[in-house]
Amino acid sequence: MSTNTTSTHPKLANTAPPKILVVEDSPLVLKIIRHVANAGGYDVDYAESFSKTKALVDQNPPYFAALVDLNLPDAPNGEVVDFALQHNINTIVLTASFDEQKREALLSKGIVDYVTKEGKFSYQYALGVIDRIYNNQHIKVLAVDDSDMSRKFIVRLLKQALFDVVEAKNGIEAIKVLLANPDIKLLITDYNMPQMDGFELVQNIRHKYEKSDLAVIGISGEGQSALSAKFIKAGANDFLNKPFNHEEFHCRIRHNIEALEHIEEIKDAADRDYLTGVYNRRYFYRRGQALHQQATENSTTLAAAVLDIDHFKLINEKFGVAGGDYVLGEFTKLLEEGFSRFLIARPSGEEFFILLPGISNEQALSLFTSVQELVQNAPIFIQEETVILSFSAGVTNIHRDSLQEQLDIANSYLYRAKDAGRNLVIGDDEDE
Repeated sequence: MSTNTTSTHPKLANTAPPKILVVEDSPLVLKIIRHVANAGGYDVDYAESFSKTKALVDQNPPYFAALVDLNLPDAPNGEVVDFALQHNINTIVLTASFDEQKREALLSKGIVDYVTKEGKFSYQYALGVIDRIYNNQHIKVLAVDDSDMSRKFIVRLLKQALFDVVEAKNGIEAIKVLLANPDIKLLITDYNMPQMDGFELVQNIRHKYEKSDLAVIGISGEGQSALSAKFIKAGANDFLNKPFNHEEFHCRIRHNIEALEHIEEIKDAADRDYLTGVYNRRYFYRRGQALHQQATENSTTLAAAVLDIDHFKLINEKFGVAGGDYVLGEFTKLLEEGFSRFLIARPSGEEFFILLPGISNEQALSLFTSVQELVQNAPIFIQEETVILSFSAGVTNIHRDSLQEQLDIANSYLYRAKDAGRNLVIGDDEDE
């Protein structure tokens, strides 16, 4: 789409960045794109001609996406665009001037976007589009429309943006699909449908799904001026009038998906310990109580542990609070490595809670012994000195009536471990 506005691109998924190809013959434009790409940590190859483009595509693993200049000296008529699309590369066209007819023709070919070269912000926007579609691969969207033609058109646009798409022909079918796919993040629904229309569908799903968990966009071609307000009041996040163009559709989709992502980031930050990044006390009790109840109802095993770093007060006295914080952060990384499958929280200071569903007390003790070895074999370097940590812990599988009672038992074991000289883990067997 043509743009002259800034755009803050979303974070890349927690994987290696996608491989990108930039095809541009202008040294000045290349210099700007290199600067933007380097600042963003992108993995980019550059080509100044069509011949260099073909060589890079032949020599390298598949490129995820390409920013492609529409007019090159050895490809003046956009041949490089066709080449990229033929190789299934998600293609964004860069052009010096906006041409509505050419833009429509390129969009019909299947390019992702059409961006005019209007300076640094345009290239930031284009790279942000790549971020967006890369992350879209992990996002499931439900398209609901009784018209096969209309629904297939929406599905095509969504798949072009690399969303994982599922379909439904009416509201009743949509509810069944939602129940079978709890990971759906966005629902796009037509208004006029048999059995249950889009308005009724939105009303029904809002009994179960909050706006912050499932975004809903209503669409209609009936042209009623009050219909958009009706949808929004019923619980939709947004509304689109048919017919809508490529840019409007993708802008609305992107806006709603990124709003959900920002809310998720805020929620996650509120659940995390600010210093170590593991969960905080509040989240631990909320999630832990659910795990405790589930284990009790299903008669399954659940190990609970309270862990404390040995002699941590001496670390703070020797290296100061900042040094102690650094050591605590490095220690937490080792805990996350050793207990990667389980729920870890830092309730306060140098103390940690760990919940291990499906693990017997014997298995938990064995795992804690392994993590003790991991910690002792991982010296921490601080202020030109080496620190080797140890920890003490209490671990119990005695459920009792509440999570807190189980933690209290684990905590009593922890104090016995400290009294016995520290660097020790005590479980249920030792309490007999």
